[in-house]
Amino acid sequence: MSRSLTRLIRLVTITPLVLLMLVRVVTAAEPKTVVVLHSYGQNFKPWSEYSKALRQELERRSSWPLIIDDFSVTTARISDENVEREFAEYLSALFVHRSPDLVVAFGAPGGAFVQRHRDLFDATPTILTAIDQRRVQKSALTENDTVVAVRQQPLVIFGNILQLLPKTKTIAVVIGNSPNERFWIGELQRELEPLKGRVTFLYWNDLSFEEVLKRAASLPPNSAIYWNQPQVDVLGAVHEGDRALKDLYAVANAPIFSYDDSFFSGEIVGGPMTSVSDGVRTTADVALRVLGGEKPQGIKSTVLEYGPAKYDWRQLQRWDISESNLPPGSEVYFRQPSVWELYRWHFMFVALLLFLQAALIAGLLRQRQRRVYAELQAGQRMAELAHVNRFSIAGELTASIAHEINQPLGAIRMNAETLELILKHQEPDLDEIRELAAEIRRDDERAGDVLIRLRSILKKKPYELRPFEINEVVAEAVELLSGLAAARHVEVSTLQSSESLPAMGDRIQLQQVIINLIMNSMDAVSSISSEKRRITVRTTLGDNMALISVSDSGLGVPADKLKKIFEPFFTTKQHGMGVGLSIARTIVEAHEGKIWAESRPDGGAFFCVVIPLRISESRS
Repeated sequence: MSRSLTRLIRLVTITPLVLLMLVRVVTAAEPKTVVVLHSYGQNFKPWSEYSKALRQELERRSSWPLIIDDFSVTTARISDENVEREFAEYLSALFVHRSPDLVVAFGAPGGAFVQRHRDLFDATPTILTAIDQRRVQKSALTENDTVVAVRQQPLVIFGNILQLLPKTKTIAVVIGNSPNERFWIGELQRELEPLKGRVTFLYWNDLSFEEVLKRAASLPPNSAIYWNQPQVDVLGAVHEGDRALKDLYAVANAPIFSYDDSFFSGEIVGGPMTSVSDGVRTTADVALRVLGGEKPQGIKSTVLEYGPAKYDWRQLQRWDISESNLPPGSEVYFRQPSVWELYRWHFMFVALLLFLQAALIAGLLRQRQRRVYAELQAGQRMAELAHVNRFSIAGELTASIAHEINQPLGAIRMNAETLELILKHQEPDLDEIRELAAEIRRDDERAGDVLIRLRSILKKKPYELRPFEINEVVAEAVELLSGLAAARHVEVSTLQSSESLPAMGDRIQLQQVIINLIMNSMDAVSSISSEKRRITVRTTLGDNMALISVSDSGLGVPADKLKKIFEPFFTTKQHGMGVGLSIARTIVEAHEGKIWAESRPDGGAFFCVVIPLRISESRS
């Protein structure tokens, strides 16, 4: 086969396809004309909401450019055949050269007009929508007509009112007085007949809207209002848009209900209602099928029922309507979020912070508790160690204490023997007997004092805060060590302040500090000749402080060891334990004082204790 022939076959095969595509492109590019007929006018609810939504839906979904022309059947407001005929002639003149592709009539007045003047558009497809099935003249429908009808059920709406408000006795019906509205008055009266004995119905179609407002403001208790937009009142005044409903809501003393959710914008309570979205979606589906070439007569739409009942949460709150009275499956809109819903994450963040803070505090308290427990344990161990230290001191004082006790005991025995000899005389000297008895008592008190001092050192008791005189504590410590000092040939001198030195603390523990310092000084001077063994204990008054110093004439403390001698278990003695000065520092610091050591320029060591005075406590 030649190349030329092949090309020819291909051209013949492809050309019809290209032509078909071109036809489709041209066809698709041609705009579709849709004529919309409004009942009463373009702004009359509920149909105005349907038409606006349908326009948006068609423009969104249509594959053709659309020309949508709106016309209002204003003749529905009045019964004048001449006016309606003139309006029909006007439409006929507009479309005399080219008929529209689709006519959509909203509401009963618009649908009735189309059916009466079907010859205006001849074979143009027509959709009657947002119209109750009772208002459609089925016998007048042609093969070019289809209906998207709704079914209004007054008994369902009014039954919902009584379910929400069981005590309702009066229901006022707000409706106009146009021919279409008078039809609905008759339908309401007929369908609500079963409720006639239970509820009183007030039909306000024969009132001006101003009078309606007055009566709505003074309804008796247990009343409700049914809103059926008054298109044209008895005076001929028209009520478009939302203004009339808002005016009614502003003065009404009873809750307002309605039949279509186009009014569900803040003024009515709610309930079962026809749905704008459902009606528009169904109408758009039918319109697109008709524009696509389907015959209207073959398109059957299910009559639209009420959708799920929906309610305005704000109106439920205003009229104290319990949500438990709502029918099953109800939807509640405009619910104001709770504080928790508004600030949930804030609360959770704060709760987390509080939890972390509480955990931190608990941890710190636990740590503090453990630290306090450890301090108590350490204090207890230190107290026990101090007690052991006092026993050690008492052991070193044994010879001195024995000597101190033996002296008064020997004197008591000698005076007792003398007393026996005197009593053997025929005429004993009573004065001498009294003198001997007094000496025996004094010697006994001397021995008792020695034992009391020893017992106070050996006694184990908890730390006690009590007022005491520092000069007295120092004097008792020196007196207790006087025997040991004499046995070791050490001269201990005391220089006490002439001023009173009151303090607050544990008398026995502070006395232990002074005893430890004096005994350390005794050990320090034991290596020098006996005539040079001197220790001086001095108390002086400072700035609200008492200074207690113990100095000796020993060899002193090496400079490199001055900072270590107060550390636990550090000692310069051959057989020392290294706890005496450590215990002394612990006791002094517990009394909020300080202790330190220095080497004297002329030889020997100098230990100083500073204790704060507690004048107010001592006086009390």
